[in-house]
Amino acid sequence: MTSTATNALGLGLATTLVLTLTNLTVSALRRWTPAEIRIPIYVMIIASVVSAVQMLINAYAFGLYQSLGIFIPLIVTNCIVVGRAEAFAAKKGPWLSALDGFSIGMGATGAMFVLGSLREILGNGTLFDGADSLLGGWAKVLRVEIFHTDSPFLLAMLPPGAFIGLGLMLAVKYLIDEKMKKRRAETAPSAVPAGETGKV
Repeated sequence: MTSTATNALGLGLATTLVLTLTNLTVSALRRWTPAEIRIPIYVMIIASVVSAVQMLINAYAFGLYQSLGIFIPLIVTNCIVVGRAEAFAAKKGPWLSALDGFSIGMGATGAMFVLGSLREILGNGTLFDGADSLLGGWAKVLRVEIFHTDSPFLLAMLPPGAFIGLGLMLAVKYLIDEKMKKRRAETAPSAVPAGETGKV
């Protein structure tokens, strides 16, 4: 649901809140959670938190709630939420777990925001269209028209555009990682061969 920057930001912040509260709750209850049924318990906790977040969005950002629709309850099925609960929150203290959830969520929000912004610019020529549905009426001034178009580029706005955009983002990240790896290899001091130390 990253067809616009506003939707991407809204869904990302909702996911961040769910991650933070879920990690906090799982960590606080970890001593009393039987290992044999921990996954169903995690899913119940996540579903409860998502339901609360959904009601909050419905109450305070109804326009965004209508725009995101089914994608809010689908946060329950997000592997990141269960994964961080199992890998981190079940083993660490509450505050560290909450910080982990917040940082992972903000990273995901950043990625979704970049993807949503690119799709909105390519598809509609705008940025932050509908920001008032997330931030209130004053946010209408945030809307920027990058270029004017009478015929939107539908591929960028439809699900295939999301997959193509995500693939391009992953390719760019791979290239950056490879460049940094090569730079580190060039700047790293060369190892001294064994037995050479102390020779004249």
